[in-house]
Amino acid sequence: MSYMERHPMIMIVIGVLGISLSAIFVKYSAAPSAVTAAFRLSWTVILMSPVVWAKREIREELLHIEKKQLLISVLSGIFLAIHFVLWFESLQHTSVASSTSIVCTEVIWVALGYCLFLKGSLSKKAVLAIIVTFAGSVAIACADSSSGAVHVYGDILALVSAVAVAVYTLFGRIVRNSVSTSVYTYVVYVSCAAVLLATCMVQSYPLFGYGISAVVVGLLLSVFSTILGHSIFSWCLKYFSPAFVSASKLCEPVVASIIAVFLFSELPSLLQVFGGAMIIGGVYYYSRIEKAGT
Repeated sequence: MSYMERHPMIMIVIGVLGISLSAIFVKYSAAPSAVTAAFRLSWTVILMSPVVWAKREIREELLHIEKKQLLISVLSGIFLAIHFVLWFESLQHTSVASSTSIVCTEVIWVALGYCLFLKGSLSKKAVLAIIVTFAGSVAIACADSSSGAVHVYGDILALVSAVAVAVYTLFGRIVRNSVSTSVYTYVVYVSCAAVLLATCMVQSYPLFGYGISAVVVGLLLSVFSTILGHSIFSWCLKYFSPAFVSASKLCEPVVASIIAVFLFSELPSLLQVFGGAMIIGGVYYYSRIEKAGT
């Protein structure tokens, strides 16, 4: 047994730091949001491809995936692309604290989508969690309104990006019943990268010409936020319950906000802190309800 397997909490800490750095890295990119996102996913595909194509079982499954599962995976990648563009853009208009807190509402939108489209159901406690979370988003918007319409616009972009990533998650829930994680994520990332590159072409955004920042930020996002962030959380599911892993991700807004205070002097207002606490509390409460099965 390796050292990390004996001390898996170290990986949780690394994972939290990895995803928390995402919003910080984006702030340093001088390129349009679509270009930054395109580099992130392109780097991810480049880094994943040797592993995917080198393993025979993954390669065989990928080449023989059913058309329906392939289509759903591609659709999932499209919504993931929408999420990245909108979220990265939100960070150009509002604070790290506001944007990351609002994006955390993804879990709530997944719950609603599961209820509306996948014939699931919500208990009264779950509805209460959704109300509290939404109220937190409203509180942040009210706090940002005093800073001007631009900040509220950034909050709205973050909210829509949370809905988009929730749709991506729901599609994944359907496909993962019959497709392995490696194949599903690879198809999603490839399609997502393709959509982002196409978006850059349609909007006439050149991939280069912004200095080295976009390329470097894209690589950092791929390595730290995707591989050392989300992928590590998937690894941690072997040693911790899904509820604990999900709850640990709620540290992202807190860690990202603390880093932003020192790097960008983004000191959140009392109402922002209150709204963020409501969102984190609501999402955590919902995760506890889901774990209890009530």
